[in-house]
Amino acid sequence: MNPKVRVRFAPSPTGPLHIGGVRTALYNYLFAKRHNGTFILRIEDTDQVRLTEGAESYIEKTLEWCQMLPTESTKLGGDFGPYKQSERRHLYTKYANQLLEAGKAYYAFDTPEELDSMRAEAMEKGEITKYGFQIRDKMKNSLSLSDEEVQARLKAGDPYVLRLKVNPDETIIFEDMIRGLVRFSSEEVDDKVLMKSDGMPTYHLANIVDDHLMEITHVIRGEEWLPSTPLHVLLYRYFGWEDTMPKFAHLPLILKPSPESYITKASLVPLAERLTDEFFKKNPEVRADYQPIALAFLKQVFQDKKNIGAKLKERKKDKPEKKILKEFLKDNLFGKLSKRDGDRLGFPVFPLDWLNVKTAETADGFRERGFLPEALTNFLAFLGWNPGTEQEIFTMDQLVEAFSLERVNKSGARFDFAKAAWFNQQYILKLSDEALADRIKSQVTDNGHDVTNETLVKVCSLLKERITALSEFWEQGYYFFEPVKAYDEKTIRKKWKPENRATFDQLVETVKNVEAFSAEEIETKVKAFIHDNELKFGNILPIFRVALTGTMKGPSIFEVAELLGKDAVIERFETAYTAFDQF
Repeated sequence: MNPKVRVRFAPSPTGPLHIGGVRTALYNYLFAKRHNGTFILRIEDTDQVRLTEGAESYIEKTLEWCQMLPTESTKLGGDFGPYKQSERRHLYTKYANQLLEAGKAYYAFDTPEELDSMRAEAMEKGEITKYGFQIRDKMKNSLSLSDEEVQARLKAGDPYVLRLKVNPDETIIFEDMIRGLVRFSSEEVDDKVLMKSDGMPTYHLANIVDDHLMEITHVIRGEEWLPSTPLHVLLYRYFGWEDTMPKFAHLPLILKPSPESYITKASLVPLAERLTDEFFKKNPEVRADYQPIALAFLKQVFQDKKNIGAKLKERKKDKPEKKILKEFLKDNLFGKLSKRDGDRLGFPVFPLDWLNVKTAETADGFRERGFLPEALTNFLAFLGWNPGTEQEIFTMDQLVEAFSLERVNKSGARFDFAKAAWFNQQYILKLSDEALADRIKSQVTDNGHDVTNETLVKVCSLLKERITALSEFWEQGYYFFEPVKAYDEKTIRKKWKPENRATFDQLVETVKNVEAFSAEEIETKVKAFIHDNELKFGNILPIFRVALTGTMKGPSIFEVAELLGKDAVIERFETAYTAFDQF
């Protein structure tokens, strides 16, 4: 492998960085590090209309949190800057003019209305609506107009764009490092716009010019860019740069999770209601009185969550409204994971929390959900790649050592939030109790409690195996710091009988008489009490647990009791018994 490997991650700051973009960055980073190369962050902000405040900073913070620091960037600089496309406009104009002079590009003066008319006419004829060699002679451009008219239009300041002149009967072949040999005919490529009417380049021109000038050796990007690659190959050819063209690798799509992985009894109805609302917002032509029918259909479909796909394919005398609804559901429950899927389906699809300052819309991030960056990158690495072994837990250094594009899959990788949570749990378990205490201490202090590091470390030791995310700590362990908020009603109704209060009062006395208040001593005394009184563990210990914690879940109740201390345990018993009598 060439020791001068140079790759770039080139996001557009038009919104928060989707998890698919983070995976693209990760694969670029791993490839660069694996070959002692350079990982570059380039900001592609040519789409000035869609730029979003805070998005560029969000990208930088994400890479920093994920421990994928670039070697060259807008902040770090480098020998190939500027690293922001809006600061490189003069370069694109220069190279666009080079294509014009070589007859590889042309001026196009068509108005939006004329383009719409062209598309409508093509659709009526059942033809592809493509601005290419088949149609350009009928449009208003420097290939169809006289030189005099072209110059007059330019002099008058008529709006125009520059389009690439794609010739028919050219074969475009390139080797994709993941997909093998890819072949296109130039007849499949239209005359794409290279420079927009505002003087800014399109992605296609800026991308090729920048990759060439920055000496990029490998372009590793998502599968959605594969259809654009023949155009990019043609640009390299027309510029005379084909010999130094980077190698391409198109990553598989990240697909939506299987509905069965997130549809539960609790989420079924809210999800059905949310999707029904979305359906009617996007399809105002559907009659309003169909809404309750649509909602009922969604609920019915979601009941058998493993067969949703098959049910949506059925076409048994469906009315038009139902056909539209089924297509909507197929688009929204299957296919590529989108930025909208997180809030809709109940899991994050962004690395960090995102706030749109214009709309005040927010979206959850993995970091704020309590994920460790090491766990997220490990999870993302396996979304489309595998090491060829049974090993799943990899440090970043181990990923660098094991990664190769040859082991990246061609087919889409299904997003599985439960698997992401599993990865996170493994990394939480690897933390020392002290390290975990440092990470979650703010949850305790934010809830108004002072706690010593010694106590917090002990609590972490008890809870560590029971949480899959740092954010779960307070919910699962609040009772270590404050009185129980609510009791498990099902357990109380089943196990508590007021007439047995005397037995439980005797249990309290037994606990009071434990001198060395350790988990071992408490357990010994309590079990002896149960045995000596010919009681059943199943009738005593559940009440013991619920009285102290409010829940049947959690670590050893005797270890919980030791950590709470004798006074707190006795007080909780007395409070709980009074509350239990009310159920």
